[in-house]
Amino acid sequence: MPALALVGAADAAKWQEWAKPSGWKILAAPPDAAPTGAATADARLLALAQAVRDAEAKREVDPAHVYLAGRGDDAATVFYGISRLPDLWAAGVAIGGSPQPAIDTGRLFTANFNLAPVLWIGGNNGDQAFAEKLQGAGMNIEWRPPAGLATAAVFEWLAHRERSQFPTDIDCETNSPQFAHCYWLTPMRFDAAERNDVLPSSRLAAGSGAYLDLGSFGYKTDDPGPGLLVTFLPRKYNGPLKAGDRLMELDGKPIQNPSQYLATLARMSETRHTAVMVERGKERIRVETSVIVPRRETVVTARVQGRYDSDRKQVLIVSRMVTKMNVTLPPQWLPATLFWNGLTLENVAQPGCVQLTVDRELLHASPCP
Repeated sequence: MPALALVGAADAAKWQEWAKPSGWKILAAPPDAAPTGAATADARLLALAQAVRDAEAKREVDPAHVYLAGRGDDAATVFYGISRLPDLWAAGVAIGGSPQPAIDTGRLFTANFNLAPVLWIGGNNGDQAFAEKLQGAGMNIEWRPPAGLATAAVFEWLAHRERSQFPTDIDCETNSPQFAHCYWLTPMRFDAAERNDVLPSSRLAAGSGAYLDLGSFGYKTDDPGPGLLVTFLPRKYNGPLKAGDRLMELDGKPIQNPSQYLATLARMSETRHTAVMVERGKERIRVETSVIVPRRETVVTARVQGRYDSDRKQVLIVSRMVTKMNVTLPPQWLPATLFWNGLTLENVAQPGCVQLTVDRELLHASPCP
């Protein structure tokens, strides 16, 4: 049975309604799956991944047809989730929202979307141009406007995408050993000294990470505007905003909508004084504040590419910053010769997992532990 894995469990009722005609299963991590205080994107994603694997183990869903889904504020997590765990999903669908918050994490790698495309249904001004920019950067993304798009068409688009356990061409990049699995390759040891200029980074350049020094506040990323509607404030918030305020201007220039606001902040490169115009009921209030641009750490990433050449019976692996990896090969590929960064392992005949280690330009193979 195909399944939709939701990055936002609170939205399950709406997705259940949409999925009912097709008979698809809806999966979501339990609300308490992440440890207390660990409500980060990674923790949420790992909890959801475990829910998916549990359902697959019970044969409740078809592993070849599991799709990541989210809308509104959860749309960015669809992009983030595919970039972090590309080989778990056949594809993703993001309704509304924007990929920009995911890009701003510095963890969005276009290589990871090659076999797991995203359908982004975005209705804000500039969304189509943004999607085309991402396509130009190498991301496998398709944009459609919401007007006239039937729910059945979304499910049909997803159903045509299928995940293979052993695709013949794979390409993944990561900055974390926790998210290093890439279909039939799993990097096990990272080494920043193991450079390979053949494999440049596919990481999308993050925005500046700039934010307004107004305290923490929430807003709907898919609100049509004008301005930025404040929809949430923390319990002990002591800043100048109130729920229901609408930020209308920044630096004396109109804020059109949340997408334009995020794009404006992403272009800012230095901390400085600024002012925002806030609409509160019938009042307009000028609030003096600052743009804060945090200092970003250097991101070191590892990238692996694998290809099976059926004509020559060869498994070809190229990597950057990896000196140990587990390689799982299916019976139909064997016997074969394996090449990793120019090093050779002859006559691989046993299917399953083999652990490869590079030591002083020698390739060592042993059974996976």
